[in-house]
Amino acid sequence: MTRLLLASASPARRATLLAAGIDPLVAVSDVDEDAVLAAATARFGALDPADAVLLLAQAKVEDVSRNLPDELEDAVDLLLLGCDSMLELDGQIFGKPTDAADATARWRAMRGRSGVLHTGHWLMDERDVPTMLGATSSTTVTFAALSDEEIDAYVATGEPLAVAGAFTVDGLGGPFVDRIEGDHHGVVGLSLPLLRELLGEVGVTIPSLWNKS
Repeated sequence: MTRLLLASASPARRATLLAAGIDPLVAVSDVDEDAVLAAATARFGALDPADAVLLLAQAKVEDVSRNLPDELEDAVDLLLLGCDSMLELDGQIFGKPTDAADATARWRAMRGRSGVLHTGHWLMDERDVPTMLGATSSTTVTFAALSDEEIDAYVATGEPLAVAGAFTVDGLGGPFVDRIEGDHHGVVGLSLPLLRELLGEVGVTIPSLWNKS
């Protein structure tokens, strides 16, 4: 039996898969993202945002793969999926804010402007001959021109502190996004069309992963 294992603690990514009929196994990685990016930058120089999120998605999958319990690895044929998202604005990339002050500063810089949300996807097929492949979805997001009061109220909810880019489109931040150009699933954190393409590369269809119970 082939199962998809999501190497992420993100409730939004799991909810996206569940809404698409896929009930994934979940295992959370223990990756030091800053260390991964620092090592890659030292070796290759400045990273393109699309490459940075793909590198982190790969690191999450590889960490989970190394630490799988034997009983899980032996019970099913696993497809491991890792994702990572960052917002690109003014040539810089932003993950989760460090604190409320950081989230507030970001929103004051973002309001009324557009940024690009990059989500890297890394798939590891552990059936038969192990195979790895990945791709990044990039979606332009235009933010509403929020007042200082709206920003302060949103940051006070705590939601922006838990997500890349300090915003959501499927939560309290939804009204503060004016427009999305591209795949909205990618903004939530997992592009279903891109996942379908990656699965197709290893001969797996979306319907074959649907929850049959």
